[in-house]
Amino acid sequence: MRNWRWGFLYLAFLLGIEAQRTERISGSAGDVLEDDPVGRLKVFVYELPSKYNKKILQKDPRCLSHMFAAEIYMHRFLLSSAVRTLNPEEADWFYTPVYTTCDLTPNGLPLPFKSPRMMRSAIQLIASNWPYWNRTEGADHFFIVPHDFAACFHYQEEKAIGRGILLLLQRATLVQTFGQRNHVCLKDGSITIPPYAPPQKMQSHFIPPDIPRSIFVYFRGLFYDVGNDPEGGYYARGARAAVWENFKDNPLFDISTEHPTTYYEDMQRAIFCLCPLGWAPWSPRLVEAVIFGCIPVIIADDIVLPFADAIPWEEIGVFVDEKDVPNLDTILTSIPPEEILRKQRLLANPSMKQAMLFPQPAQPGDAFHQILNGLARKLPHDRSVYLRPGEKILNWTAGPVGDLKPW
Repeated sequence: MRNWRWGFLYLAFLLGIEAQRTERISGSAGDVLEDDPVGRLKVFVYELPSKYNKKILQKDPRCLSHMFAAEIYMHRFLLSSAVRTLNPEEADWFYTPVYTTCDLTPNGLPLPFKSPRMMRSAIQLIASNWPYWNRTEGADHFFIVPHDFAACFHYQEEKAIGRGILLLLQRATLVQTFGQRNHVCLKDGSITIPPYAPPQKMQSHFIPPDIPRSIFVYFRGLFYDVGNDPEGGYYARGARAAVWENFKDNPLFDISTEHPTTYYEDMQRAIFCLCPLGWAPWSPRLVEAVIFGCIPVIIADDIVLPFADAIPWEEIGVFVDEKDVPNLDTILTSIPPEEILRKQRLLANPSMKQAMLFPQPAQPGDAFHQILNGLARKLPHDRSVYLRPGEKILNWTAGPVGDLKPW
């Protein structure tokens, strides 16, 4: 019975049935996705010395294209946004533009080791030169921290957990790519965002929507990180290794470590795209899958997904527990054809794709606007965030010794 069903489904995909149909997101998720943040909040952007942002970028322009670049583009967006106010007395939120992910290795990988000192230095500066931080110790401030483990500032989970969130950010709202429930690096009230993926680059690889999806499951990426995890059991908590060991010879699975020039085109020819955790639960594949209409198969226990109050991830994706990876073929071939078609129609909705991107210039409903929507939904601030004269909560002298050194 299952073979017959999949034969019919496969034929439907080859014929391109319903390839261009879309389905509107119903209920509160769709309404939130289409919210307009303008008029609902005002943001004051601190003017910092260029050593905290522009000079860092001038030193290494590669920062404009890596997956943590949201901190740069959000700064640029806010400078010309209708929500920006030049009068801090009327601001709902205060934003400190610090490019903490722009210290790159020769291979282009961000090193977070200077980030805590850099962030601490910036906070000392705004606390010394403006009165607004000291009124709340940051409770009406937000920071973009798009590291693997956000404001824990380390790319290895064990060390990130040991460090914890930078103490001076304990009262601020964090806008971050990392999100995992019950994790020390996810602060209550954080706004989880998608990683940066170059919009124009992806759009230049679009293929006609009626081309059949002839690949069942697609994945390109590491299965083992030998350099950082030589024994092979820690990286991705073993989930990627399990994908390879169980399905490397399965004809339904097009998986490899090679990254072909047709990568984006291949995703558009695939029904399912695997989105397993790596060192952190998220990856740019989440964005790529949504943009290219490939149903994301999310393998990352307890993940908190980008804009989860606006994007109906349960309806557009498939969630597989890490322990169930050996059963991936059974799980995916058991999904009814009508459910797959509905997920594809939802993924074809332009507003869904727009919400995952940081285009320049900004466009209605894009990721910039979803961040502002998230901030607007946190207003008005409770009066308890404002401290009494002379009151202090944060401990400026606590934390790892290295973090306390001048930047």
